[in-house]
Amino acid sequence: DPGATMVFTAGGALKPVGGHVLSHASTVRMFLRKGRGDERIAKLSDSPDRPEGEATYKLAEGGWEDV
Repeated sequence: DPGATMVFTAGGALKPVGGHVLSHASTVRMFLRKGRGDERIAKLSDSPDRPEGEATYKLAEGGWEDV
């Protein structure tokens, strides 16, 4: 499956990065999406020891910066 290496939404379907095998091996699920302007949003969806939540950040020359 050539699309198995990326996550995308097409008709509501999500595909895990790394394909079917890694989707079953992972214990943490995080979704990354573009926000307004330079902002990005990371959403923690499933984790055995962390609550669900979102964090906003932006990519700068020196790396990630909190917004």
